[in-house]
Amino acid sequence: MLLTTEKEWFIDSKGRTILLRGINLGGSTKVPFTPDGATHHKTDFSDHRDVSFVGRPFPPEEADEHYTRLKAWGFNCLRFLTTWEAIEHKGPGKYDTAYLDYLEEMVEKAGDYGFYVFIDFHQDVWSRMTGGDGAPGWLFEKIGLDFTTFDLTDAAVVMQYRYPDDYPPMCWPHNYQRFAAATMFTLFFGGSDFAPHCYVDGKSVQEYMQTHYINAVQQVAHRLKDLPHVIGYDCLNEPNPGFIGAKDLGTPLQVAGQTMPGLQITPFDAMASAAGVPRTVKVAELKKFGVKITGETTINPGKVSCWLPEREDIWRKERIWEIKSKNKNENKTKNTPILLHPHYFASVKGTPVKFFRDYLKPFINRYALKIRKVHPDVLIFIEGEPFHPESMEWGPDDAKNTVDASHWYDAIMLLTKKFPLLYSYDIMAQKLVFTKRGIKSMFKRQLSQIKGESKKIQETPTLIGEFGIPFDMNNKNAYSTGDFSNQVEALTMNYDALDSLLLHATLWNYTADNTNQWGDQWNLEDFSVFSRDQQKNDTNSGGRALKGFCRPYTRKTAGKPVKMSFNRKKGRFLFVFEANAAIEAPTEIYVPPVQYPHGVSVKVNGGRFEKKDDCILVYTENSGRCTVEICRQ
Repeated sequence: MLLTTEKEWFIDSKGRTILLRGINLGGSTKVPFTPDGATHHKTDFSDHRDVSFVGRPFPPEEADEHYTRLKAWGFNCLRFLTTWEAIEHKGPGKYDTAYLDYLEEMVEKAGDYGFYVFIDFHQDVWSRMTGGDGAPGWLFEKIGLDFTTFDLTDAAVVMQYRYPDDYPPMCWPHNYQRFAAATMFTLFFGGSDFAPHCYVDGKSVQEYMQTHYINAVQQVAHRLKDLPHVIGYDCLNEPNPGFIGAKDLGTPLQVAGQTMPGLQITPFDAMASAAGVPRTVKVAELKKFGVKITGETTINPGKVSCWLPEREDIWRKERIWEIKSKNKNENKTKNTPILLHPHYFASVKGTPVKFFRDYLKPFINRYALKIRKVHPDVLIFIEGEPFHPESMEWGPDDAKNTVDASHWYDAIMLLTKKFPLLYSYDIMAQKLVFTKRGIKSMFKRQLSQIKGESKKIQETPTLIGEFGIPFDMNNKNAYSTGDFSNQVEALTMNYDALDSLLLHATLWNYTADNTNQWGDQWNLEDFSVFSRDQQKNDTNSGGRALKGFCRPYTRKTAGKPVKMSFNRKKGRFLFVFEANAAIEAPTEIYVPPVQYPHGVSVKVNGGRFEKKDDCILVYTENSGRCTVEICRQ
């Protein structure tokens, strides 16, 4: 393998410290290529067994174009997306070999361009049928659920059904608190504890689901195990506890202790509604000073059940709740749902549960063991629930050679698609922050907290697996004016914070078929740094806010980095490192022409330099402190 780890650093075969600065490839990989699975197309998902993801992230004939562009923009690492559905959509154990052939070809070609690659098995809110992406549709049938009823009953918010009449931007995360996704995550991670009477094909539901998922990942590992530039595998994108840990099933689930805008559906409401019982729930909206309750509505007034005919309601079978008949008068009988065990998911045998410690960590350990049987010694990229305060506890008996690949976003920017410089909200500290300086401090503080958690995992490297900005902010004004200055400023502040902590990171995202109208082809998201609609004829063609993310950084250090910073407006890049004279290979600093259109002036204190293509190579004969300063000519 090309890289190993040493505490917080990646080390190459020549002993140099590698800083990974990459990108997620790509946004539309979440949906099938054939037929076109972009979420603005209406569908009932009846073709879910017959789709193909060959062509995601791009058709083979476009690969050289996109890899050439990404290399020119300075990225050295790809978080290469795939999904469980892409591999095993045909049915249990039926793998799409044509897609696996394609995936192997695309990943192998990435190595020809010098990219380090780690594979991300992506999901959002479980699956396409529950308003996101990830798992194959046949799993619902195995559990006994009818996914065609999810949107109708508010068990999920699905763009393919609702757009354009009732699908506001960034509403898809609500599905984590809805019945369908929450049920599937609970069964996947904790079915043995919380649904002990649920079996699929003779196996406990948890064992059945995890085995099929890991077996699908192993199909990819078999294809990539001989490619040295494939450095690892991400366990599962943004894992979610579902109902696990919910303290009271009569209270809506929250994100990082915060009430989310939208319907305030409690887990009990969700279970009853999914069984065909209408429920009255409150409605919350995002106002100037926070989320406020503004009204109420009835979900599932048509009394539709999400359970397939002849299939049992899993949660009623576990006696979490039941329906009791009460005589309302002499002529009518009212069926009333009763919550029997409001704290059912909060503890097991009297012991309070923690999602990461009790369920996610055992899964990660199992995953690491199984993948390394196929692809030995690879790195395992792990992440917890985004915006969640639970510590990623790790011990000496847990999987070795891991990377903390936690995600980080500015929550206000995600929800509002605006980047105000006067105020923001710190979702980790749960407080407002003010002024541009305050926002910068918040960014650094949040990232420092994530990096601090990594030290609890065997002092592993921290790679921010996702961060990024919506390019369609401010009502897509930049697409008509061509002025991406707001996006440039947002990206600059993101990267400045990463630089200050010398953090590895992969930006979200590059979508080869992004358009101004449909963004990343998924749920109205538009985070791609590239779009055909911004494309002209030069190398940087199609780049959005290029000066925000295409910036100098030290790719390889013959020693240990100490400090790195870039002042975009002044064009001043500063890098300080402790040189190791035993390393013969040079330090490599990427210097993008877009930041230095008229060339560079370079000062090196403690060594000498030479310029080669878009790099400054620094050579040191003696160990000790070396300082490199690069400015515009």
